Amino acid sequence: MPKKLEHIGIAVKDLDKAESLFSQLLQTQSYKREEVASEGVITSFFMLGDIKFELLAATNPESPIAKFIEKRGEGIHHLAFESENIEMELSERKDQQMQLIHEIPKDGADNKRIAFLHPKSTGGVLWELCEEKPKD
Repeated sequence: MPKKLEHIGIAVKDLDKAESLFSQLLQTQSYKREEVASEGVITSFFMLGDIKFELLAATNPESPIAKFIEKRGEGIHHLAFESENIEMELSERKDQQMQLIHEIPKDGADNKRIAFLHPKSTGGVLWELCEEKPKD
């Protein structure tokens, strides 16, 4: 069961331009940039109170973000929900006949393990489950 909304993912074409815009809109600066090579993206994070925004820009034309922008344009890409036990939650969602994009969590940005649920089984919204990686 999700604990809370962890962040809102927003697909952007130009990360520098989007960071500038979000800095103006949110009246704060990005606190982190990070590349996730396995997903072909570079991310930038903003905090507003306890709400986190993740800007996602493609690093190659074959990345999921590049394909999303080509098909739908810039904008909200996904909602991410914090999970206490991502493996158990994926198993429960699979038992509920939801289509999983990832059956096994993988490393994501911001020190998280992540997995996505397909929007065909979540009312047209791409759901990301995320869990904090254990501290070393």
